Amino acid sequence: MVDKKNRGDAVVVIGLGRFGGALAVELVGRDVEVLGVDNDPKNVQELSGQLTHVVCADSTDPDALTQLGAAEFGRAVVGIGTDIEASILTTSILADLGVPDIWAKSISLQHSRILERVGAHHVVQPEHDMGERVAHLVTGRMLDYVEVDEDYAMVKTKAPHWAAGRTLGELGIRKKYGVTVVGIKKPGGRFTYATSETAIDGGDTLLVAGDTDKAERFAEET
Repeated sequence: MVDKKNRGDAVVVIGLGRFGGALAVELVGRDVEVLGVDNDPKNVQELSGQLTHVVCADSTDPDALTQLGAAEFGRAVVGIGTDIEASILTTSILADLGVPDIWAKSISLQHSRILERVGAHHVVQPEHDMGERVAHLVTGRMLDYVEVDEDYAMVKTKAPHWAAGRTLGELGIRKKYGVTVVGIKKPGGRFTYATSETAIDGGDTLLVAGDTDKAERFAEET
């Protein structure tokens, strides 16, 4: 049993498969206290010594999560994959326990909707989100793509050849394309904040924000 105390910055990760296990280890690497919970002794054994705490327990049992002190954690991640019923029940129990910030993994749109209804504050679809991101990279000329919100994205792309030797103010990219260049990186350098006085050179990398379709259209200009 994990000692109960105020753990507002700590995270309980339930479901230590590929997604949950990798997430838990990454959090520990960022100096976050993590309680890992899984009903499979094999997963628990593999992560023993890598997490702050790791316990074999049935997360669909309210008493088990109560005894583990799940309610004392400020954040929870339900990483349970294919067992949709266990995913939903676990999320519901965490909500009933009053965990203030619940993240849950989903495998479908319907699953996402149910998780939100039973108390998940954030729902992620890793496979879908990654598939969508890679599709953008494969079909476009962008270097990276992140959907910040519905229909709004940030794109990393090479500066268009016609932009070389001119400042952002002179180019009027926001007026012409409806996107904002928020950062620029010179070859071999780091990203810096972009202003209207920022000059563009050939080989520069731009970080562009705007409506998804507009950001994609601008990336095609490179």
